Amino acid sequence: MNAAANANANSNSHAQGGRLARLLGNLRARLGLGQTDTVDVLPVRVGGTEYRRTTAIPAHMLGFDQALIWVVLLLMAFSMVMVYSASIAMPDNPRFGAIAPTHFVLRHAIAMGVGFVGALLAFQVSMNTWEHMARWLFVASLLLLIAVLIPGVGLVVNGARRWISLGVMNFQPSELAKFAVLIYAADYMVRRMDVKEHFFRAVLPMAAAVAVVGGLLLAEPDMGAFMVIAVIAMGILFLGGVNARMFFLIALILVLAFAAMVWLSPWRRERIFAYLDPFSEQHALGKGYQLSHALIAIGRGELFGVGLGASVEKLHWLPEAHTDFLLAVIGEEFGLVGVLVLILAFLWLTRRLMQIGRQAIALDRVFSGLVAQGVAIWMGFQAFINMGVNLGALPTKGLTLPFMSFGGSAILMNLIAIALVLRVDYENKLLMRGGRV
Repeated sequence: MNAAANANANSNSHAQGGRLARLLGNLRARLGLGQTDTVDVLPVRVGGTEYRRTTAIPAHMLGFDQALIWVVLLLMAFSMVMVYSASIAMPDNPRFGAIAPTHFVLRHAIAMGVGFVGALLAFQVSMNTWEHMARWLFVASLLLLIAVLIPGVGLVVNGARRWISLGVMNFQPSELAKFAVLIYAADYMVRRMDVKEHFFRAVLPMAAAVAVVGGLLLAEPDMGAFMVIAVIAMGILFLGGVNARMFFLIALILVLAFAAMVWLSPWRRERIFAYLDPFSEQHALGKGYQLSHALIAIGRGELFGVGLGASVEKLHWLPEAHTDFLLAVIGEEFGLVGVLVLILAFLWLTRRLMQIGRQAIALDRVFSGLVAQGVAIWMGFQAFINMGVNLGALPTKGLTLPFMSFGGSAILMNLIAIALVLRVDYENKLLMRGGRV
């Protein structure tokens, strides 16, 4: 009887082992793994035999969010076309000297090349390493914001000292500050998660850090970058679970602070008045000049636009047509349809970045999730401000359109930020398929 029972037990064990082997084979087939590839799973013991896999899935097997990559690439390809179209007449302007018609588009292409290299390098760094570097990155951004204010180091353009010359391109420390504050705020919330309900212990240290960055930015001056940084920090605090009443109190304080800055600055106050009536005799040739010509450009575009390259406003009428007011040229040449397509692209992009962040948080990777959602806030808010300014819905403010406007440091930091989100997505998929980060 005992011998028969043992034989029966061994037979059942072998059958169970065979079924498990088939299940593992099916799992490998679904994941697209070869016979030599393995995947991390919980150890299972059947009939005295332990089934265990310890090797992580190769990176090339995981794939990436192809839709996200394609949207970013299409935006940047379109930006090459539009920067060239918007800047082709600039050699006729004595202010730019003897430059080639392709001067700006070539510099834009170089910035993209540098940005792609930077993004590729950033993607190789794990999110754990970024978390450990957060405070050092924040300190580095502060040092650069101080350096740009030093005469002889920072370049002065249109009365603002915002750039440091690197030879190949001019670097804008405020763009690095956006990225650094994003990483630092996400790391800060992870470290302060246990006191997030206490205002003074959770919020004030972060508010002080943002205030220091804001003070340096206002000295340049660059109020637009300060607004973006403040919104990024606030958004991450809110998504990190800071008490809602405290969050709205911070928002009210920030709104009052920006209103006070506008009211106490005569030239900022004049810009608000010009926004309210840009076509008036008092403002049409002054603070309302950019907005009035942006509205003329968009009005000329009507539904389908006047055609690629046929814009009139870019012919020395609309200032900064290739940077802050590129959307107005797009509206003139591609009409309402072109503007709506661009708006939908940024809506989709922001939503997708948020989804990747929520997925990371669901996997208990709070820092990675907050970083991805912070990038969504950054891209979405800056695009909203730029589009609102071009369409006359918001007062004129010098903020570029992400991935689109001419500007080397902006393109570089935008691509690095997207690379971090792709890294978050890659690590999410790795974990969901049983791998290790």
